[in-house]
Amino acid sequence: MTAATLSHTIKAVAIDLDGTLLDTINDLAAGANGMRSRLGMALLPLDRIKSYVGDGMVSLVKRTLTDSRHDEPDADLLRQGLALFKTCYADVLSDSSQPFPQVIDGLHALHNMGLHLACITNKPLRFTEPLLVASGLKQHFQLVLGGDSLAEKKPHPLPLQHACEHFRIPPQQMVMIGDSANDVLAAKNAGCISFAVPYGYHSGSPLENLNADYVVSGLVEAAELIKNGLSR
Repeated sequence: MTAATLSHTIKAVAIDLDGTLLDTINDLAAGANGMRSRLGMALLPLDRIKSYVGDGMVSLVKRTLTDSRHDEPDADLLRQGLALFKTCYADVLSDSSQPFPQVIDGLHALHNMGLHLACITNKPLRFTEPLLVASGLKQHFQLVLGGDSLAEKKPHPLPLQHACEHFRIPPQQMVMIGDSANDVLAAKNAGCISFAVPYGYHSGSPLENLNADYVVSGLVEAAELIKNGLSR
């Protein structure tokens, strides 16, 4: 059966945080460059740091320490970097982070359709929950999972499987909305339907490479698509 044939049974929507719900890049970059500055390193351009976002805090710290998606810092430098990033990022966590256009209207629309809503992110929970509260979005979600909430994070299916179990639904009845390959892969690995948004950070991968089931302009279109049975 295709996603479209199952569309009328959609009962839950999981949504990514960074790059999908909230535009957090300026504060993430401030935290990463604060870390680099305290280590005596030159600051990195915003777009470079943007390409390093998407796989959780440890990956972001590694990439911004080495200025590479693949190189590994030595263990001592990584320990220092992680401690400094946590401090620097906490200082600027919600200074400029704001919901993307359509997010609030889209969340209201999804809620009014009677859908269960989960925020599933690879960001540590210690940063996720304060951001959701500061942005006024926390009230919309019945479940919030950070990258350290479970034994695995996206693209592993476990967070989405956990959400399905929490809502007592099969995976075919949940949609995952995100901006990166991790979101799409997590959905495919869990047997959920994947939606990709064209804004956000994409973890350095072009949107067309994500191979999502659907591409939507934002959460309002996502809500309309689900309401109309995922038909186009």
